[in-house]
Formats: sequence, structure tokens, C-alpha cells
Amino acid sequence: MLQPSARLLALISLLQLRREWTGQELADRFEVGPRTIRRDVDKLRALGYPVHAARGVAGGYRLGTGGRLPPLLLDDAEAVAVAVGLRTTAAGSIAGVEETSLRALAKLEQVLPDRLRRRVRALGAATSAVATGAPLVDADVLATLAGACRDTLRVRFSYVAGDGRASQRHTEPCALVHSGFDWYLVAFDLDRNDWRTFRVDRIRGRGRPGERGQRRAVPGGDPAAYVQSRAGRSGELGAAPARIRLHVPAARIEGRIPSRYAIVDPEGADSCVVTTRGPWSLSFLIWMALLDQTMEVLDPPEFVEAARALVVRLSAAIPKTPRDSG
Repeated sequence: MLQPSARLLALISLLQLRREWTGQELADRFEVGPRTIRRDVDKLRALGYPVHAARGVAGGYRLGTGGRLPPLLLDDAEAVAVAVGLRTTAAGSIAGVEETSLRALAKLEQVLPDRLRRRVRALGAATSAVATGAPLVDADVLATLAGACRDTLRVRFSYVAGDGRASQRHTEPCALVHSGFDWYLVAFDLDRNDWRTFRVDRIRGRGRPGERGQRRAVPGGDPAAYVQSRAGRSGELGAAPARIRLHVPAARIEGRIPSRYAIVDPEGADSCVVTTRGPWSLSFLIWMALLDQTMEVLDPPEFVEAARALVVRLSAAIPKTPRDSG
């Protein structure tokens, strides 16, 4: 049987793990009586944990949301994951959270055991993030949309399409998808009676949550796959996968390319071909260029043409020097 203090820590860990536990389940877990569980729950409430209880045969205990933040219990792996996530967020594509993430990381590192603090600091010292030029999105907008997805609320917002046209949208948000470059909202457009994807950085204002909507399932069941299939209609993604040849051995590049986004196939001893798992995108081309390796854009033709147009735009943006004129 656990000591009372150890039992409290184990109890809050269980409550964070599952939505609801019956008193008897918890009593059996800790080999104590239901009265002891009730006393432990009262102690957690005194510490600031909002533990709710429902009476009756179908009743039980569940951890709710409260007005103040109680102590948070994390195991070793969870603590390291949170710390790494905060470091990544500080260099990410969400505007306004950089300083907040660093403050939260400093607080977390302060209470970590020495063994974990050394691991987190070693990760921070050995890693860095490449600025990809991804559009920044407002953290409040993301939070509003995520809340609407969770609570099945309708949201109205102003939207500016890729061609500059502005419109008012009345939607039932379903999911948020990060492509690795852009944030997308998958939602049912009530005025158009159809599903749509929206680039979050093109949403103007925070959005106005309204009445409760209908809970819907994204066509196909996978929001990420749906974004890949639909974005091609806006010209951001093509219908076919992209292929790029890199003049570097596959073994040297595989660890730098996430397998969930692309496949690396060896092509001889000194080159390899990288193929996207989904439709091509300009963000994939830019990301590959950041690897700083000699490469060839292979196909599909529209991807090659998009790469050529990008090169022309970049060349035109570079001021000419006297040597260029001569």
C-alpha cells in the first residue's frame, strides 16, 4: 500500500489520464477503502485541483477545469517532451508566443530534477531551428478556432483568398492542420453548403463564435489528408507528388527528411530522389532548398514550372551590381 503523499501523486496522475473513475475503481487500485479515496480527493481540492464528483451507481470522480492553475504532475518523459515543445514553439510560426514560451520553459527548468534539467539544456544547446519564412498566425485566432472545434460552435470571420478577394464566412470548424509550413482550418461553410479549407494567416480578426453547430466528420475521416487533397484547388498544392533529385547519398539525408512527409530512394552511390507522400507544394520546394544541397527538380511538370517561376521572382528581387551589367 502506498504512503498517503505518494497515493495523492498517483491519484492525480490517474485523474489526468482518464476522464472519469468510479470511487470503487480508485479504491481497488490503491487497496484502500472508498472513504480514504474521498479524503484524498478533499486534499487534492484543497491544493487547487478541481476534482468533481457525481453520486450514485453511475457516479465517479473526474478532473475539471479550475480558476487557478494547480501543481502539474508530469513523469520524466512528459517533462522533457513539454520542455522540447516549448523550445520549438518559441521558434515556430505562431505569433506572440515566443516570449511566453521562453518564460514557461524557464519556470519548468527551475523545478526539474537535475538529471532532467541537464537533458533539456543539452537538447537546447545542441539544436536550433531554421527560419522557413512561414506566415505567422495569431495565437488567439488559433485558440478561438480550436475551442470552436472542441465545443462544436459556429464561427464567423473575414477571409482574404490568395487572389486578394475578401469575403465573410459563416462556418462550423472541425479541425486545425499544420502542413509543416502553413496552418489550415477545415470547416463546413454554411453559406456554400460544402466543406472548405482556410489558411489561418488569411483570416482577419479573431473570429466571432456563435451558436452551437452540428458535429460533423471531415470527408474521408482524416483532416490532414483532406487538406492535401483540397489545397490543390487553390493553386497551393498540385494533384501529383513532387520528385527532387539530391546529389548526396541517401544515407546522409534520410535523417533530415521526416518520413511522414517524404520518401528518400537511393539512386546510385552519390545521389537520391526525394518524393512527397502527398501532392506537391511550393513550401516543400523551399524546405528542400534550405537543406543546402545541389538538387534537380524532376516532376510533375507543373511543379517544375512553379519552381522556375519562383527562381525568376527571386532573381528579379536581387539588385544588380556593376559586374552583372558588364
